[in-house]
Amino acid sequence: MAIIENWLPPSRENWNLLCTVWQYFPLVTAIQWLVDWYPMGKTSTESRFNIPGKIGWATMESVGFMTLLYIMFTLPKELGIKELPWWNWAMAGCFVIHYLYRALISPLFLNPSMSPIHPIPWLGAFAFQVFNSISIAGWIAGYGPSTADDWAGNHWAMKIGLVVWALGLLGNMFHDDVLREIRRAADRKQREEAKQSGKPLDGVHKVYLIPERGLFRHVLFAHYLCEWVEWAGFWMVGGWNCHPARAFLLNEVSTMYPRALQGKRWYVKKFGKEMVGGRKAIIPGLI
Repeated sequence: MAIIENWLPPSRENWNLLCTVWQYFPLVTAIQWLVDWYPMGKTSTESRFNIPGKIGWATMESVGFMTLLYIMFTLPKELGIKELPWWNWAMAGCFVIHYLYRALISPLFLNPSMSPIHPIPWLGAFAFQVFNSISIAGWIAGYGPSTADDWAGNHWAMKIGLVVWALGLLGNMFHDDVLREIRRAADRKQREEAKQSGKPLDGVHKVYLIPERGLFRHVLFAHYLCEWVEWAGFWMVGGWNCHPARAFLLNEVSTMYPRALQGKRWYVKKFGKEMVGGRKAIIPGLI
């Protein structure tokens, strides 16, 4: 049963239209080059409309993998496909595993705290997830390769792509945890100080430091770099003609790159050029 007729799951015509429009998303991100206002994360601002960080992140990110799973289980039936090939499910699994970690496990169970999110970036991220998941799900649920023969001749590239994806995911998790440890250490210190003073702990105040471990020795946003590697591997699995995976990677780069440059300016303003040193924003030695 369709949730939205011809959109969830999408008809081929609507899917083609959405994929065409989605390739122009980098034009939307141009505004990030013009303004530094980005009210979430370390650049969060005070607003009565703010959404609590953990809830905001979980709700705006989880819609993607839920939409993808819904289409994976409904579209093939509408197209008369009895069974999708293993590689289709492998790509779906890569997507779902990433977002189970990013949308649920990380914010709700691993992060000690998260800054509030303004509704505007929340809506933008929610829309990103909807467009992206429909684009990718349509391709792997029937509008792309739908038989084992469609995947023939490219298995080595797909296997290498899976390895690249896994390395990117592990790198993303590792560098996320480096950032979490800064907050965990602050949490432990503030709780110990409250215990020694005999005063109740009135919340844990956020502490920002320049991370030092792993690729953070060379760049300020190593977790972004690892996510780009991850989705480059995902594109390799789908093949170079997998335009939804290509659009996903390029759209992530187009929105995360200016955000990283903005973040670098924030680090320089807060800690000074000498403390930031020669660290680049995302790619060691380049940008």
